[in-house]
This record gives sequence, C-alpha cells and structure tokens, in this order.
Amino acid sequence: MTRYLKHSFIVLFILSLVSCSKEKIAELKVEYTLGENGLINILAAADNAVLYRFSFANDEVFENTTGSINYTYGNKGSYTIGVWSFFDQNQNSYSYQTIEVTISNASGNSTAVIDESLIDNSEETTIYTGYELVWNDEFNYEGEPSTVKWHHQYIPIFGGGWANNERQHYTERLDNSYVSDGTLKIIAKREDYTYEGSRKTFTSARLNSKFNMLYGRIDVRAKLPQSEGTWPAIWTLGTNIGERGNYYGTRFGDVGWPNCGEIDIMEQNGSNKDQLLGTFHWANKGSGEYASYGLTKTIENLNISNVTDNFHLYSMIWTPNLIKLLVDDTLLVQLGIGTNAPFDNPHYLLLNIAMGGTLGGTIPNSFSEDSMEIDYVRFYQ
Repeated sequence: MTRYLKHSFIVLFILSLVSCSKEKIAELKVEYTLGENGLINILAAADNAVLYRFSFANDEVFENTTGSINYTYGNKGSYTIGVWSFFDQNQNSYSYQTIEVTISNASGNSTAVIDESLIDNSEETTIYTGYELVWNDEFNYEGEPSTVKWHHQYIPIFGGGWANNERQHYTERLDNSYVSDGTLKIIAKREDYTYEGSRKTFTSARLNSKFNMLYGRIDVRAKLPQSEGTWPAIWTLGTNIGERGNYYGTRFGDVGWPNCGEIDIMEQNGSNKDQLLGTFHWANKGSGEYASYGLTKTIENLNISNVTDNFHLYSMIWTPNLIKLLVDDTLLVQLGIGTNAPFDNPHYLLLNIAMGGTLGGTIPNSFSEDSMEIDYVRFYQ
C-alpha cells in the first residue's frame, strides 16, 4: 500500500477589488499530498473561482477548472509551487499563494552528478537556472568527431538499408563527417557506395552520442542544408531500442521501435526548407499501439531568420510531466507525458542527414552534396 505524507493548510488571502462593488476575493484553500517517486497531488479550492493555475519547476505552468493536479518531480530537492485561483475570465481578480515542498523520493538527485572529463571547457556555455552542464562538445578541434563522445552508426538496420525508404548509406569516413573551424560538418553527397552487397547512390553520416540522459535539457546549435531532397534531423531514441549497429546495442533492452520512444527535436522538410517539424513517436504502454504527435511550423511562424544561411538553437526540455521542443527558445511543440507514453527511460542523441524518403522527398538530378553544420551540442540536468 502506498504511504502518503499529507500536509493541509488554509491561507486567507483577501484583497480589495478595484471595482464598483468593492467585493472581497474568496479565500484560497490548498491541500497537497506527497506520494512515491516524486509525485505530488495538489487540491486547490476557492468559492466562485473559474480557473486555477499551477506553476512548478522549470517554468512548467498548467491550468484547469477543477483545482486538482498531479505532478511528478524528476529530481530530489526543495521546490516552490505557485497556485492561483481566478474569479473572472479576464483573470483580473485572483488569489495567489506559494507552497514550499521537499521531494526526497524522486528518481534523480537534487544536483546532477558531473563527470568533469565529459565537459568541454573550450568556450563559455549558457547557464540555465536549475540546471548543470553534464556533457557537451563545442567542436573546437580538427579532424574526425571525437570517438570519446560520438559513435558512427553505419550498419544498415534492416534489408541492406534504412527506414522510411531513405536512399543513402551512412559511413564513418571523413568524406561524410568531420570537424573544422569550430563546427561539426555532416556531409550528404551523391556517389555510388556499396555496403554488405547493398548499393546506394548517396552517402551521409549518422552519429550517436555516447552519453544518454533521463530528463533535462539538450541544446544543439546548427545550420541546415538548403538542397531539396535532404532530410536533416536532430533527435533522440531510447537506449533500450536494441537497434542494429547503434552504440548501445542491447545493453539496456531490446524493445524495438516505437516502444523505446522517439523525440524529433528538429526535422527539416526536404521539399520546403523553411518548414521545421517537432514530433513524438511512441507505443501505448497499455495497448501496444503506435502513437505520434507533432507540429510543423515555418520560419515565419517561429519569427526566425533563414535556417540554411544562419545558425539557430534547437532545444528539448524534458521533465517527468512534459516535453517541450524549442527553436531559439520559441516553442515548436510540446507533449504532456501520460502513464501510457514511454518517455520515462534514458535517451541518446542522434545527428544525421537522410536522403529522400518520407520527409526528404524527391532528390533533384542536380544534387551533388550539402551539409548540416553544428556549432555545439550541450546536455544539462
């Protein structure tokens, strides 16, 4: 039987309304219970309230009309929760209070355990409140991508090829990936290439990070290819996928796709290079059925400059309750995590350019080569 710690209190918060009636705002009552594995349940109540708002860690804000909400903290620590009750649709009259809680049974630590050997200190990095940098590559060296930090995935995952009717082979050659002048270049090119008896007419590179993470923030600053037919992606997979040729093998499981979960932080449309996609793929834990959710936005929607001529920041913020995908800190798409979604296991990062296929589309005969250029990759927890 689950044992709960229960803390109940009532805060009387009375304000004078600036209105003709001079009525007073109703008292806001708040109760909460702490459950297992970082869970907190909050119940807020105020007479005549039309909306409740709850603010948790990492600026996660939720609203509902019931006043009841469950939230799971990924890390141990002390937290301040904001609770509002609104009494009109314009949210002009409200009551507000904060709750101070200590979470001692979450899965993660209150501060990230940092292995300094994994930190590239060659340049200053962005500081985010509540996060510590735990792994990064600033690409301030020359030659092949660091073999300490990156794994080339080049063995076809099935049938001599890759998913989604893609038309490339991946290689570990410098022709397809190298570091110079402070950036990583992933090069897709037209050439005949045969691997395991399978002949393709395009080559590229697909890198796996040798670091994996459950909850946190990932930042990738990148400039995208401009050629039609290219399909660049910055994305994650669960370490338990058991995919052929990946860095993790079956060490953490062999559940396959989509049971492992996939988070597409950024994909660029092959036929419209001003379109960016953020997408989630998973298998329902209850039924086993495939599910997905995502959004497509243009550079105009996001109010950003051209993505093929300029570098932009592609980010994921991942908590036990919510995953946000961002471009230059502007929301691309977000997904609330329910009990049937498998986003509760460590993921690793992938960087690649596919050719053709579902999203790459038609490759023009004039295509020769193009690249995705990456300034840095940073993991925070």
